Amino acid sequence: MAVVEFKDVSRIYRNGEHEQKALDHVNLKLEEGKFIVILGPSGAGKSTLLNLLGGLDSPTEGTIVVNGKDISTLTANELADYRAATVGFVFQSYNLIPTLTVIENVALVKEIAPAPLSSHDMLNAVGLLDHKHNFPSELSGGEQQRVSIARALAKNPKILLCDEPTGALDSETGVMVLKLLLSMARDMGKTIIIVTHNQNIAKMADVVVRVKNGKIRSCESQENPLAVEEVDW
Repeated sequence: MAVVEFKDVSRIYRNGEHEQKALDHVNLKLEEGKFIVILGPSGAGKSTLLNLLGGLDSPTEGTIVVNGKDISTLTANELADYRAATVGFVFQSYNLIPTLTVIENVALVKEIAPAPLSSHDMLNAVGLLDHKHNFPSELSGGEQQRVSIARALAKNPKILLCDEPTGALDSETGVMVLKLLLSMARDMGKTIIIVTHNQNIAKMADVVVRVKNGKIRSCESQENPLAVEEVDW
C-alpha cells in the first residue's frame, strides 16, 4: 500500500526573472513500513523532495498524497497538525535548544506528538542516556546529532525523514544509528526515508530512489537488502 504518492509534482523557485526548477514533474510512490534511500548529487532535488513531503514547502504544480490525504492543499495550520501527527525530522543541522538539557530537548515532542515514546528509552537507544543532564554546548557534533535522532524517534512518527543522518557521526556510531532506524522500519512498521550520498546505506534499503536534475531517474526495490553487519564500512 502506498503511504506516499507524488503526482506530477514540480517545485520552481523564482528570484526576479531567474527561475530554478528544483523538481520537474516528479511521479513517485512509496510503500508503508519500508527503509527508503534517496540518492543523487548535490542540487539534484533530494532535499526539496524531503521538504515537500514534510510539509515544510509546497509544490508549484502537482499533488502530494500521504495516507490518502492531499497535503499540497492544506492550510498553514493544517500543515502544522500534519507535521505534529505524521512526520519526524532529522536534519543536518541539529536544531537543539541550547538552554535546555539533552533530556528536555528530547521531551519537547510530548507537547505536540499524540503518542510519544519514552525520552529515556530513545536516549538509551542512541547511547546518550548518561548525558541526559548535559546541555548541547557540552556535547560533540556527533552527540548532538544523536540527540536530534532520539528526539525524532521519541515523536513516534509514521514517517521519519532524515537528511544525511549519519554525516556527522563516526563509523561505529553511524552503524548503531542505522540499526536503530532499520529496526523502526522492520519491527515497528515505520516508513524511514533517508537522503544521503552514502552508497553503502543504499545497500541496506528496501527501495532506492535516484534523483538527478529534479527528476526521478529510477525507483528500484531490493528484494534482499544487506544487513548493517554485512556492509563493508
